[in-house]
Amino acid sequence: MLIDSIAPVLDKLSLLSAGVRLYQRASALNPRIYLKNRSYRMSEQGTAIPPARLLMTVAGSAEIAVFLEGGRMAADSIRTILQNNGVDISGLRAILDFGCGCGRVLRCWRDLAGVDLHGTDYNGELTAWCTRYLPFARIGRNKLAPPTSYPADRFDFIYALSVFTHLPEPDQMAWMDEFHRVLRRGGCLFLSLHGAHYLARLNEGERRQFLAGKLVTRYAYSAGTNLCSVFHPEAYVRTHLTRDFEVVDFVPEGARGNPRQDAWLFRRK
Repeated sequence: MLIDSIAPVLDKLSLLSAGVRLYQRASALNPRIYLKNRSYRMSEQGTAIPPARLLMTVAGSAEIAVFLEGGRMAADSIRTILQNNGVDISGLRAILDFGCGCGRVLRCWRDLAGVDLHGTDYNGELTAWCTRYLPFARIGRNKLAPPTSYPADRFDFIYALSVFTHLPEPDQMAWMDEFHRVLRRGGCLFLSLHGAHYLARLNEGERRQFLAGKLVTRYAYSAGTNLCSVFHPEAYVRTHLTRDFEVVDFVPEGARGNPRQDAWLFRRK
């Protein structure tokens, strides 16, 4: 990707954030993608499709097919890891999609009868779209740091797909505390994280840090955006994110729909 190759130069010039925004907008206006989306919209039924700029923000692609298929795969991944650990998602009382974006995965649960569905995100434009077009879920907006407005013991299950991949360590630890607060005892938390597959993307110093079991963070000043990238060694997750949780399952590269990210399932103590 071109933006990856020139990112260090733009960063030195303090132009990286602007460069990423320009790249995303240009990609959303790609004529080839526009034509593919136009034909796809004609056959899409049911839940509304977000505009291209929101697709790009959430999925890294402005293609409708990529957005929908990624959401379906992510939902299937969640169902599978829960089922493999004795949890039927249709039997849960309340679910929170933390970092719901414009409903890439949340839209897949609209037929879960009797389940109280919630979504929240840091980006107000994304939550506004969800509020308007996903009436089967209650949509909130969170700040970069906790707390949320949810009461204690509110949810049976929370999932955060590719969220901690964009948050520096202090923010991650704060959110783990908040998840513990709003989950019921015994409730589950699903995270997708950049794991060992991403070693090839790291420079030599970052690889040494990762292999030593330390968190690797790029562009921490852009926390909460796609520019901030965080990479989680397995050893780090097991020793730092489990203070109030137990690891129920770990599937390397198992977070389908979030390509090559590791899937982690935790249970609240």
